[in-house]
Amino acid sequence: MIRQGQISLQAFLLGLGILSYFILACGSWSPGVGVAAQWLRERPWAFCGGFFFSVNVILILVFHGPEWQIAVRGCFLGSVCGIGVMITVLCSASYHVFGWYLVVLTFFHYSEYLTTAIGNPSTLSLDSYLLNHSWAYGIAAASSWTEFFLERWLLSDLKQVWYVSIIGIIICLWGEIMRKAAMLTAKTNFNHIVQTKRQENHELVTWGAYKFFRHPSYVGWFWWSIGTQFILVNPFCAIAYTLASWSFFNERIHFEEMTLISFFGEKYLDYQKRVGTGLPFIKGYHYIHNPLQ
Repeated sequence: MIRQGQISLQAFLLGLGILSYFILACGSWSPGVGVAAQWLRERPWAFCGGFFFSVNVILILVFHGPEWQIAVRGCFLGSVCGIGVMITVLCSASYHVFGWYLVVLTFFHYSEYLTTAIGNPSTLSLDSYLLNHSWAYGIAAASSWTEFFLERWLLSDLKQVWYVSIIGIIICLWGEIMRKAAMLTAKTNFNHIVQTKRQENHELVTWGAYKFFRHPSYVGWFWWSIGTQFILVNPFCAIAYTLASWSFFNERIHFEEMTLISFFGEKYLDYQKRVGTGLPFIKGYHYIHNPLQ
């Protein structure tokens, strides 16, 4: 793995060190240390704040420039992932699903970066974390948090329908596996941005995950996004995410397949006939040959 990937992994694991709170909570301490340990034990979120501040000081001392930018994002995702675990253990039952959601969300963003570092390191950048994906993505996330906390306040029992959250976790797991399998199968042929110019080493991938779906990475992301709202038991956002994701991927696949047909011609047209897009009611772009041209 290239150095950037190693730095991100080290930083993510360092962030996960926030779970050391449970060592503090369960351990027995000498009288000199016991007072401070007891104070932090009773204030887990003060511990989280102190931990996050401390590890960021370490990152500033160890890494510089672009490497610090990589590390601070990896550490942030690891810390929030750990906080998600803490929420499921320390908070009331109606908050547990939000903890699960944080774990799923942060792992998705971190694994996007790490998988790119492994499969296609030449395209690796800070954008590979997908933390700044788009305004629409940020608004969608904020909307889901708003719905969760509003419904928890008004209908707290709704957030304890565990079987819906479990279904959501299964859907997200399926989506993660499919998306990462697509990225690792395509390797240098995968890019987070639709390519409008064919590169010299760009080839049509029809094996592995692409043997089952023409766009397995989109299939994975589509189902993952919907699954997150099942985890939160967000009925309104579950519907909104489904419609918005379908519309987004319908347009994106239509545009991408226009470029793929221009890249690979009959080879891609034949692939279209054999393999579906993998997304419900999305057929993709169909080229119509004009014999007069």
